[in-house]
Amino acid sequence: MGSSLSDAQVAAALRSVEADAASAEEKAAMLMEIAMGLQLRPKSVDQLQQAVSLYERALDLCPKDAPLLAARVTARLGTALQALPETGTCALERARGCFDAARSTLKERGSAEELAELDMNLGLVLQALAGAGRARITDAIQSYQRAVKVFDRERYPQEYAILHNNLAIAYLSIPLADEHAKMREALAVQSFEEVLKVITLVDHPSEYAMAQNNLGNALQYAHSGHPLDNSLRALAAYDEALRVRNPRDTPLEYANTIANKANVLRNLPAPDAGQSNLLAARALYREACDIFELAGQRAGAAIVREALAELEQDMRELGAAAPGSIASASAP
Repeated sequence: MGSSLSDAQVAAALRSVEADAASAEEKAAMLMEIAMGLQLRPKSVDQLQQAVSLYERALDLCPKDAPLLAARVTARLGTALQALPETGTCALERARGCFDAARSTLKERGSAEELAELDMNLGLVLQALAGAGRARITDAIQSYQRAVKVFDRERYPQEYAILHNNLAIAYLSIPLADEHAKMREALAVQSFEEVLKVITLVDHPSEYAMAQNNLGNALQYAHSGHPLDNSLRALAAYDEALRVRNPRDTPLEYANTIANKANVLRNLPAPDAGQSNLLAARALYREACDIFELAGQRAGAAIVREALAELEQDMRELGAAAPGSIASASAP
């Protein structure tokens, strides 16, 4: 369906399904289509709940000799449950159950794209559940890896970019206390670079800036035998993000990126340029702190203020002049 449905349109569509002389299988398919229309651009949580109810009703109608349809409805039910906002994990647990239940049938009878879409959504659910301690992040990674074998860069660039972005975040969310940590960091960097092969500055400016910022973070904190190279690459990535992010249109995103850039400059292993790097980092920290405070982002301001205090202490120890109050973090 081309757009989300109003309550009146849903009611009219349901009456039409009830009155129709179609078979149970056809009615189940119609209910699924109505639910998908509700999901497309839901105007409220109620519409998502309506979609869940319609999928459940479609499953009740679906005959036993239509397993593929039942699997498709079940997978769609999973996506509706996945989209429900909640404080706990009940809906996500149900969504995982739906994807698990539909997977074998879609693998046997459905298309490769249907199965890959299910794996992509399953990965998202598992990643969210892993954050709550209810799933393993490695299972989410495996789901994404299955999906990206189908959603390749040439034919499915949007899905490809989403999958690699999610993969990178998943790699970085695993604690570093094992022998595979460096490999995962390298894979995260590689995945962010794959995203940037699809997302362009001209066509997707905000997504481009986010991906460049994320790449910079991954490079900055990666454990590598080439720290200077990684730091320089991170600075280049942040500068690319700042081609989009600015204090007027995207102040908080801009503040995040310049604070990240300051972190690199502060730690840049380049002794000859160390003084200018520290001065540049101080200026960026001060600017970021002012923006966070102006926006009422106290937590962000506190983090930057702490980094600024540590930097100015380092500068004092190096004998560099550091005028101005640390606590006020006034703009240079």
